[in-house]
Amino acid sequence: MSTDNVTYSSADATPGADDGRDPYAGSYDTTEGRVYTVAGGDWDTISAAPEGEKDRIVVNMGPQHPSTHGVLRLILEIDGENVIQARCGIGYLHTGIEKNMEFRSFVQGVTFVTRMDYLTPMFNETAYCLAIEKALGITEQIPERASVIRVMMMELNRISSHLVCLATGGMELGALTAMEFGFRERELVLDIFEMVSGLRMNSAYIRPGGVAQDLPEDGVQKIRETLPLLRKRLKDTADLLVGNGIWMGRTAGVGYLDLTGCMALGITGPVLRATGLPHDLRKSQPYCGYENYEFDVQTETTNDAYGRFLIRIRELGESIKIVEQCLDRIKPGPVMVADKKIAWPSKLSIGSDGQGNSPDHIKEIMAESMEALIHHFKLVTEGFRVPAGQVYTAIESPKGELGCHLVSSGGTRPYRVHFRDPSFTNLQAVAAMCEGGMLPDVIAAVASIDPVMGGVDR
Repeated sequence: MSTDNVTYSSADATPGADDGRDPYAGSYDTTEGRVYTVAGGDWDTISAAPEGEKDRIVVNMGPQHPSTHGVLRLILEIDGENVIQARCGIGYLHTGIEKNMEFRSFVQGVTFVTRMDYLTPMFNETAYCLAIEKALGITEQIPERASVIRVMMMELNRISSHLVCLATGGMELGALTAMEFGFRERELVLDIFEMVSGLRMNSAYIRPGGVAQDLPEDGVQKIRETLPLLRKRLKDTADLLVGNGIWMGRTAGVGYLDLTGCMALGITGPVLRATGLPHDLRKSQPYCGYENYEFDVQTETTNDAYGRFLIRIRELGESIKIVEQCLDRIKPGPVMVADKKIAWPSKLSIGSDGQGNSPDHIKEIMAESMEALIHHFKLVTEGFRVPAGQVYTAIESPKGELGCHLVSSGGTRPYRVHFRDPSFTNLQAVAAMCEGGMLPDVIAAVASIDPVMGGVDR
């Protein structure tokens, strides 16, 4: 049996015990004894621990393991199939997004933040833009139509994010049909994103002051036609797994974390609501007009992976309810703030070549006045200025509280931007959820957290 990436420790190993025994093994002394790192070979080549001593094996799970949600590394100390200690190793996807934003204008920063948690781009963009608008003091000036579109796009994004969580979590536990269902339904949502913004992911659609462009002429009708099919298909995953004995055997009682643990670690989102606490920023700290929408905060009291699964299943239906209300509330009007010193052009159109603006739109911009053209040029190249100061805004992303701390020095670029990403915070629960459990339960516990490493390694 191969021993790749395995560390064996014996508390009282004698120095030089590995000499000449295993060409693949190295060793080093620690305060607890000598540790052997084995990079190849067979189990029988590893020296046995002295009689009466307890062995331990430290296994690397990831960062390329298919069950670690990207490039997460889990360092597991195991005794047989029992997990003695579990630690997270992060940083393998570090992008430097927050630092890069210090060298770009406020609007250009949207194209960076949308790529953090790449499964929730609309939420990343909204948190960032709400912070800019708060710093500018224009929160109340955002057009109603723009706010309704933001809510609709975020709730559609919540559906697509939960679907990926349910699909990948099912796949990791052997429910391949759940994976097929999840990605099948997600395509319907991504088609809407492509219709509205031109891109399926990372669209940079939500901008400071509003949104990049209005819905297409038939956009409301197409979204309304998609929702019944989406609601019908979402039932397939619930029918497959809710109450399923095999599924419950892998998730019920697994990854246990109660309210006390969540409060101590700062855990939010479905993991927190699975303890029975109905904490949702859409209700407790409404933004974008969420106080005007009717929906229920889903909770469970199981404190385990199965409860988090049930919450996400039910939140899919609640998000559809909110999208339907958005379609009923949306009214004609602007989708960008009226202040021309802040507002980027939002009446964009596509030319005959399939890209850029149509000649008619370009002609309209250039025909207004030389001053208007110069102002447009300076707005795009330099950007607008944000008064000096700092703000913090938070929204309810599919994984929990997503916060943006923005610091401005009064220029056209952020002095500092830092995000409180829920995946980063929620990963602190890995040790509490996994230690004392079985090795296969680690897969279910991590899947129930739904971490995305793009948001962790910003």
